[in-house]
Amino acid sequence: MTALGRALRGEWRNIVVEPVRQLARRGLSGLLLAFVACLGVIFFHALAQHPAGAVAVRLLGGVRGDLPLWLALLRTPVSLYVPALDLPVWAGLTQLFLAFALAELTLGRARTLAVAYTATLAGTLSVRVMLALGPGWGGLGLPAVAGRVLDTGPSAAVVGLFTYLAVVRRAPIVFVLTSGSMVWESIAVPNLAGREHLIAVATAVVLGLWRALGMRDRVRRGASGPADPGGAHVLADREAAPVARGPGAPPGPAASPAACAPDRR
Repeated sequence: MTALGRALRGEWRNIVVEPVRQLARRGLSGLLLAFVACLGVIFFHALAQHPAGAVAVRLLGGVRGDLPLWLALLRTPVSLYVPALDLPVWAGLTQLFLAFALAELTLGRARTLAVAYTATLAGTLSVRVMLALGPGWGGLGLPAVAGRVLDTGPSAAVVGLFTYLAVVRRAPIVFVLTSGSMVWESIAVPNLAGREHLIAVATAVVLGLWRALGMRDRVRRGASGPADPGGAHVLADREAAPVARGPGAPPGPAASPAACAPDRR
């Protein structure tokens, strides 16, 4: 219990306390991505409630496995804001806001967008590979009818961000609660969305481990390298430069006669 309490305190400090400090320092500008994501989902959800709007949402952000690859890649960024029609959108807004808010405050905007898009794109492309394999292959392949199912929308990005945060911030409890729930969902209800979530989890784990190994290598190189490369040259220049002395300053060392003698060449 002591070890569990220590782990919970550490994860609370890394996942919650540090982002809250960043929020106090940066203000609401540190939540820009979270607000944009939630407003985008609300906008597309409201637009899809009308017949003409539903067609527009499908044409702009509807990604399926049977689409041409160029069209699927073109619609993937918009699909991050298109919620699944069979799920309550208001229940997922809290998870969406927390995922983007914590990631932006911890990782920065550029890396948050990179992780979210990479996790979503990995799920989208993996479906095409499974469709190409066809039925069989130990349950890995998919029948052609699965290519007509819409993509998961922003849920793959949410799962990827939580998983990435859990890896880079060393939060195994958060990892179990988020990624473990996705694994259990894919086992209990095997569907296309569950497979895409698993791909998003695996992609985020690889990205997080890659980031952690890169940071460790930089720390090792910094520790083994010279403390101040070029410092000897700077010190030599400072020693060679003349020093201005005030009226009350003690006299410096006497110069040698050879140094003071004029050049008669």
